[in-house]
Amino acid sequence: MSQTVPVAVPRKGRPLEAVLERLASVADGDDVSEIADSVTSTLRYEKAITKDSQTADRGPYERLADYSDTDDPEAVEYTLLRDDRDGYPRRLVFDSATVSVGEFDLRLIGREEPFRSLRTHEFALGFDSADLVLEEVVELQPEGVGSLAEINARINPTDTDVAVATGLGDTVYHTLMATPALLDGADLDRAFVADYTGPLCISPRYERLVSAVLGTDATDGIEFVYPTEAAEEEAAIADVGLGVYLTVTGSTARDHGLVLGENLFPSETVLMENTAETGPAAERLKTLLTEPAIETELRVD
Repeated sequence: MSQTVPVAVPRKGRPLEAVLERLASVADGDDVSEIADSVTSTLRYEKAITKDSQTADRGPYERLADYSDTDDPEAVEYTLLRDDRDGYPRRLVFDSATVSVGEFDLRLIGREEPFRSLRTHEFALGFDSADLVLEEVVELQPEGVGSLAEINARINPTDTDVAVATGLGDTVYHTLMATPALLDGADLDRAFVADYTGPLCISPRYERLVSAVLGTDATDGIEFVYPTEAAEEEAAIADVGLGVYLTVTGSTARDHGLVLGENLFPSETVLMENTAETGPAAERLKTLLTEPAIETELRVD
């Protein structure tokens, strides 16, 4: 008989897709792959509706009733949340599903920030963006963090029992960007930032993350500034001269005349464990989920 293990997962976007792809890669048969494809296509469609790039012929409650099979407790279910964009439009997101992986039935439970659910000991295992770990618990030190492998060494065990087990390979990077005029022929890397004094444009929520990634020595003398709501991040960085932003191809940055510099840190979905809650079953499951290496589509949600 399979053992049911609850696992916290993101509700939408690139991180959830990376989780579903990883589970499909280790599961026997095509059942998990079919669930992954269905959830991914449904949520991409719902995202398009929320962003007004597609029009629905039914209301959100009708779509929600159609997507969720409430008669089967193990089927995929969705829920309706308020998006945080202007006007707070409603958005359908993932709620739960049960998938069979090896000896386990994984009960995937959607959470807005799974990392925090692990911190409060609701789950032994969960998936979330590595960014949130840096924003929440990684200690700020003079030297910066450059890889996932360095994260656990920067987590004070008296602050949290959560540790990072592995990344899922859906890597986009926090990347340095600057105007050619500001660089004046210099290389755009951590050393440049360490010698720089002035404004650095970042997304508002990333001040602590960028401080952890660059290190407090490099950010000494830097003033963090943020894009206005009406400006694209790359356009705001071009106005300031120097910034850090997520990038896959860098084409938008180049369109704004920016030079792409060092990739500072991978913004990757990670498998996390609460070490105080991890028993033998969770350890076996963690081993199963961390062994394969897969390629995932690079997208910024």
